[in-house]
Amino acid sequence: MTFDRDRERRNDAVHAEHKAALSRGEKRVLRTTSTGELHSYPADEIGFSPGRGHVQVQTWWGMGILTGVMVLLTLLSLVILLRPLPDGGQPFWGALVLTAFGIFGAWYTFGMARDEYRAKKLRKERHAPEPGAGPLGE
Repeated sequence: MTFDRDRERRNDAVHAEHKAALSRGEKRVLRTTSTGELHSYPADEIGFSPGRGHVQVQTWWGMGILTGVMVLLTLLSLVILLRPLPDGGQPFWGALVLTAFGIFGAWYTFGMARDEYRAKKLRKERHAPEPGAGPLGE
């Protein structure tokens, strides 16, 4: 990789702007973009990345698929829980662990998908670059 003096100059300017915005009390996140340059994102443009559990899924619809999987897990656990009832048996109480996990997972992943959807929409409206995969911040 070669040293790019112009890119470093732009990155230094973005870093200085970012520090100034933080000193004014703005909530900002300093990240590399998908092109490798620095960008100071307002907090509402960053979505679920970085930080929140170091997610591997990076799109709102990918997180939506995970939400669907968690909803299916919840429904399956309810079937397991209630299956013995028609035969006159007791509910299978151990399935409540799966039910709780599924409900929490669906709630968590839905929140992350919603946040990323809103952030992507804002980035598009404001013509902000897409964040890169690698974290960088202060």
